[in-house]
Amino acid sequence: MNMKKMILTMIALMAFTFSFAETKADKIDNRFDMSYDMHRLSALLDLNEWQMEAVEAIHNSFNNEMQSLATTRGPKQRHLVHQAVRKDAHQMKRVLNDKQFDTYMLLLTTTLRNRHL
Repeated sequence: MNMKKMILTMIALMAFTFSFAETKADKIDNRFDMSYDMHRLSALLDLNEWQMEAVEAIHNSFNNEMQSLATTRGPKQRHLVHQAVRKDAHQMKRVLNDKQFDTYMLLLTTTLRNRHL
């Protein structure tokens, strides 16, 4: 039973991560677009209403910060991405319980790795 839950969670994480894989015709570096379907994340993390509102606000801030980094290049970009991720993780840690936070961080690190950030 536990292995079944783990496999289903991994499948959900992969589906959620790959939903970011859309490409646009324009030349905007969309690797930095961290927007996602809030309802899918809410279901995956089993968020209550208060958590959903807080996570959405934190994520909007994180997404805006990441999109502003799309024009930065080199080591400075990597440092600023690291800072943005740490800030997001710190804020999410306040809102999510340990299990939810671990799942969120797995999702976030997988997404960043898939986007070569």
